[in-house]
Parts: sequence; C-alpha cells; structure tokens
Amino acid sequence: MGRPPRHDRDRLLDAAVDLACEDGPAAVTVAAVARAAGAPSGSVYHRFPSAAALLAALWLRTLERFQDGFVAAASGEPAEEAVAAAARHVVAWSRSHPREAQVLFYGPRAFGRSSWPAAEADRFDAGNRRVRTALTGLAARLGRPDEVDRIVLATVDVPYGLVGRHLRAGTPIPASAEDLVADAATALLQSQRKGDPHTAPHT
Repeated sequence: MGRPPRHDRDRLLDAAVDLACEDGPAAVTVAAVARAAGAPSGSVYHRFPSAAALLAALWLRTLERFQDGFVAAASGEPAEEAVAAAARHVVAWSRSHPREAQVLFYGPRAFGRSSWPAAEADRFDAGNRRVRTALTGLAARLGRPDEVDRIVLATVDVPYGLVGRHLRAGTPIPASAEDLVADAATALLQSQRKGDPHTAPHT
C-alpha cells in the first residue's frame, strides 16, 4: 500500500479553520494555508484549484458536518422529543467544535459565497434544502404543517442565538446551555396557537 498523502485535504482544511478563527475569513488564502500546514502552495492548488474553491470547501465541510447531526436529530421519533434534540444539537455540536462553530458564525458570504464554483454552490443549496425538508417533515409529524417557522425558531434561531452570544464574547458555552435551549424549544412547541379552538382557554 502507498503512503497516505502528507498534505491531505482534511489537514489543509484544518489549517484553514485555524486561520479563520484566529484572524477572520480574509486570512484564509492559499499561501497562508500552505504556510500553516507546512505544505508547498502546489499541494494546496492540487486539491483546491482556486482560492474560491478552498473557501467553499472549508465552509461546506464545516456546514455538512453540522447538518448531518442536526438532520438526524430533527428526524427522530417521537416528534416532540426531536424538537428538543435538534435544539440541543446546535449547542452540543458548537461546544464540542468551537472553532468550526466560529466558522459557521461568520456566515457563507464572509467566505466568498458569490464566487464559489457551480458544483460547490449546488452542494450548499442542496444542504440547505435537506435541512428545510427535515424541519418541514418535523412540523408535519407534529401535526403542525403550517407552523414550520415556529419549528425553525425553536430548533435553530433560539439555540443559535445563545451560541452566538458566547462566540461573540469569546466565552465557553456552559453545559447548562443544552437544557436551556431544550426547555425553550419545548415551551415554544407547547405555547398556545393563536386562534386554535382546541387550545383556547375556557371562559
């Protein structure tokens, strides 16, 4: 068997993650990644034919690793527990992968989203559709197909807001955060729907 490549794709992307976290997305250049990984620039260009391709690969690898767990949590049964599980995943993953969470916090535009190669742009759109499909399916399993926005608020917006507060401040995400977002997600799910005759209070 041949030896594994010394400067493989993941090692180069790990170096890119470090650069983005330390100095921002603008610091992620082919030359900087090569220096950080101790690799010749040719090794970087061999795997990423352009700076845009490098930035796209960094973002997509990070996003898809997050989305895999999120979609799995949101697709679980029973549906009521899946809401809390999806919210927990946002916090748990971010605490376990703080540098990758910081990459996601910058957003795709900071990594040159408009200049990505077509194949990478399609992957990005497909990943977002996968998440939307999971959340739409979750709303349907809950018997609330018209309340997808409520499910997004419970599983994405609220936990991401908590994570973002700690990322902005540069403080660790506390272990209690998972319970907080799970409780908030459950409360949003159980809150009375305006105009719903089955949940309106008796007078």
